[in-house]
Amino acid sequence: MNDAAIVIPMYNEEAVIENVLEELLQKVPYDIIVVDDCSTDNSYQKACKKGVYLIRHIVNLGQGAAIQTGIEYARRLGKKYVVTFDSDGQHSVEDIEPFLEKLRNDEADIVLGSRFLGKTENMSTFKKYFLKLSRYFTYMTTGIMLSDSHNGFRAINIKDFPNFEIKQNRMAHASEIIDLIRKNSMRYVEMPCTIKYTDYSKQKGQSTLNAINIVFEYLTGRLIK
Repeated sequence: MNDAAIVIPMYNEEAVIENVLEELLQKVPYDIIVVDDCSTDNSYQKACKKGVYLIRHIVNLGQGAAIQTGIEYARRLGKKYVVTFDSDGQHSVEDIEPFLEKLRNDEADIVLGSRFLGKTENMSTFKKYFLKLSRYFTYMTTGIMLSDSHNGFRAINIKDFPNFEIKQNRMAHASEIIDLIRKNSMRYVEMPCTIKYTDYSKQKGQSTLNAINIVFEYLTGRLIK
C-alpha cells in the first residue's frame, strides 16, 4: 500500500544522508521525498538516489519551509499520509509503520512521536529537562499538553486536512504544528518512538540560545497573522 510518503528536510547532511536513505529504501515501501534546503556541502549529490524524489530550494528557507515543500509535493503525488523524518539519523525506520497504521485505522488524524513514551539513546540530562520544560510553553500557547512537544517524527493525514499548511519557515514550525492541530480540530495521539543521539547529531543540535530565538520567532509569527 503506497498511500504515504516519507518527507525528509535536509540541510548540510553529507556525512549521514546516504546511510539514512539506504536504510529507508531497503525497509519501507513508500515514496521518499527529500527537500534540500540549499545545502552548501555535497548533501544534494549524496541524496541523488534511484527511488528518491529530490527537491532543492534555491535559497535557504528553514526546516519548516522544507517540510511544507515536501507536504505539497506529496499531495501532488496523491498521497494521503506523510511521515516527517529527520535527515541526521536520529529517527528509527521501525517506527514508521505503527504510526501509519494508527492513521489507517482512523484512530487519529495526526500521530506525534514521543521520546519520553519511547526511548532515547545518549540524550544529555540538560536536554531531557529542557524538552520537558518546553511542554509548558506549548501548553500556554496552544492549550495542548504533550509529553514531547518538539519531536520531528510524526505522521499526518494531509489529504483530509488541506488547510494543514506550515507557514513558520524555520524551527518554530514545531510549535506551529501543535497550533494547527487545534485550529483544524484534528484528532491527535502520541506514540512512543526512538531517538538516537550521536556525537554528530549532538553537534548539529539546537543550542539553548537558539531555542529562545525559536520562541521569539513563533510568537512574532502569531502576532503578524
